[in-house]
Amino acid sequence: MKVLLAVPPGIDKLELYRVLGLKAPPLGLAWIAAVLERAGHKVRIIDSPTEGIDLKAFMNEVKSWNPDVVGITAITPTVYKAYDAVKAVKEYDKDLPVIMGGPHVTFMYEEALNNGADVVVRGEGEYTTLELINTIEKVGLDTGQFKSIRGLAFRSGDGIIRTPDRPPIKNLDELPPPARHLLPMDKYTLFGKPIRIIHAMASRGCPYGCSFCSTSYFWGRMVRYRSAKAVADEIEDAVNRYKTNIVVFTDDEFTLGKRFVYDFLREIRERKLDINFSCGSRVDTIDRDMIVKLKEHGCTALYFGVESGSQDTINKIGKRITLEQAVRVFQWAKEINIDHVGSFVIGFPWESIEDMKNTVRFAMKLDPTYAQFTVATPYPGTPLYYQAVSENLIEDWNWEHYTTLRAVMRGYRFTKEQAQKMLQWAYVKYYSRLGFVIRELIHGRLGTIITAIKNSLVPWFTERLLGRGE
Repeated sequence: MKVLLAVPPGIDKLELYRVLGLKAPPLGLAWIAAVLERAGHKVRIIDSPTEGIDLKAFMNEVKSWNPDVVGITAITPTVYKAYDAVKAVKEYDKDLPVIMGGPHVTFMYEEALNNGADVVVRGEGEYTTLELINTIEKVGLDTGQFKSIRGLAFRSGDGIIRTPDRPPIKNLDELPPPARHLLPMDKYTLFGKPIRIIHAMASRGCPYGCSFCSTSYFWGRMVRYRSAKAVADEIEDAVNRYKTNIVVFTDDEFTLGKRFVYDFLREIRERKLDINFSCGSRVDTIDRDMIVKLKEHGCTALYFGVESGSQDTINKIGKRITLEQAVRVFQWAKEINIDHVGSFVIGFPWESIEDMKNTVRFAMKLDPTYAQFTVATPYPGTPLYYQAVSENLIEDWNWEHYTTLRAVMRGYRFTKEQAQKMLQWAYVKYYSRLGFVIRELIHGRLGTIITAIKNSLVPWFTERLLGRGE
């Protein structure tokens, strides 16, 4: 089968992509493509935002390549563009099978099917997609044959069938490396600069189930690590093939598996791999010795989700850390002199304006290299979403606004507009400090961070000045 997999066209104009000028490879599609290629299928990936492809150009590619199946991925802010692509494909050829996958449609599969998708692949997509493509190759879009495939949703007759969930892949080493050869690896950027980066994932799943995060509900609560050897093999090959030594781990929690971390560092040392890498961590799964070892082996930055300056809020969202742990770990990071980012979320329904200010003040107390502030966003599939729906807190149902940079719901004691203003206040308060400005000047990084902050806040200001705000 000829299978065309795509990131939807037109999303490079969305706020999500404008803010940081970030263009990152779609690892999920690349992994699905690798599994399909291994099974003998011919695959093409169109990374539309990276290639700058609009809907018309996308359809030209569909027509010229003439695939047997089209697969489109979507996260919540990009799903409307994905539906536009589905509609365009169906207008061109109503019999061409179109499948959708990704976090948003995993939970909103009825919405996706109502917008033209023939089949939705729910959750982890590699083997579900392979089984589906093999079945389509044999019987076409005979949905009666899909009922035995776990992890699908599709129409059958007048109803929608949701087959049982597919169990998570226990041994991730079974998967071939992502099909990076199908991606425009020379076009990925950060802050709009052409910095060639290797994105890698060492694990899937998260045991914590934080109420605002979909990771545990998409990948599962069981954490599955690839072997250190397999990860090192992939990185070594990618570094040599694409001539870069910058690696970004996309795992939500890279340091949960201590055995994996130390095995991976040993692989780096024995192979004499000269790489600079960054990874996500938690303040309760890392110690001072691990930070030292990570830095010694090329780790240049650590990303920590602290989330709040209120222990009560941390407990309510299910984060399972303490403020004291955060203070201790951030102090270690300073002593070891490794860049570290703290992520903070404001606007949980039960919070007050003062609670949000206290979170910003706690961020200033921790004083990480950079602080990221976002507004609590009720993504489909998360406990926060179901809470917000049941309590009628959501005021903005435009999925394109679900970027964490826009407030889309009110709280018990604040309005949606107040939450938005607090996000602005958080960034101004944190980044206008004299000590921060001097530190960035010394390191020659002030221009880059100012650009990122300007890009994230100016669109919001501009809309209000022009009277187009909500």
